[in-house]
Amino acid sequence: MKKLSVVIPVYNERATLTEIVRRVVAQPVGMEKEIVLVDDFSVDGTRDLYDGIRAEHSGTLIQVHFHDRNRGKGAALRTGFSHATGDVVLVQDADLEYSPSDYPTLLRPIIEDRADVVYGSRFVGGEEHRVLYFWHMVGNRVLTLLSNMMTNLNLTDMETCYKVFRAEVLKEIRIECDRFDFEPEITAKIARRNKAGRHWRIFEVGISYAGRDYAEGKKITWRDGVAAVYTIARFSPPAMRLVMIVLILFGVAFTLSLLRAFLALFGV
Repeated sequence: MKKLSVVIPVYNERATLTEIVRRVVAQPVGMEKEIVLVDDFSVDGTRDLYDGIRAEHSGTLIQVHFHDRNRGKGAALRTGFSHATGDVVLVQDADLEYSPSDYPTLLRPIIEDRADVVYGSRFVGGEEHRVLYFWHMVGNRVLTLLSNMMTNLNLTDMETCYKVFRAEVLKEIRIECDRFDFEPEITAKIARRNKAGRHWRIFEVGISYAGRDYAEGKKITWRDGVAAVYTIARFSPPAMRLVMIVLILFGVAFTLSLLRAFLALFGV
């Protein structure tokens, strides 16, 4: 492996962008590194930072690409992937939730030729994790479970930002989703056989996680969860879609039954 491309989608991250680029540049990876920044029509002053970032890191290849309207994370990654020139491509969020100190762990299975794709899981390993939202964790686990059922994978964190690909993997995949539904789409597509007729080798490693709250700029909402469920169904085999619909209906019925029992218990 000769070059790593770190693709960073950016939207209204004035408070964190300069620092995350510093951390990416400072992290040794044992190969040449390029950073591909895709600004998804930021309106908070983020766009004023790029000249300074390039000047500060003149020894690092930094590409900057701009969208003329806000299109979403998936669209920003599609733009970034199309411009990445590395042998390995790593997705990095522009906030400080995910630490570039995990790069060696993420890259090792690919460098050692044991993997074609690596996911960084927030739910395995003994790394540090900021304690935040219980229901976000539940939603993530449910989405990962549904995705695993449709893809026959055994991931613990389908929605993680940290995904690393050999460049040839991305060249075989056409990304269609524009927003956070990129995550279940790319997972469904790497679970399929490639053009050579074999499955991509997928690894998962534990990472640290310093999640932020909504006051600090977190953007994902329950609507993105609903979109993810739709996307999991959309890219599933037709027979599995029916199974998923039945399971969702059963889950809704079960939840309503629990709610009814709870209300009866308290005489409501």
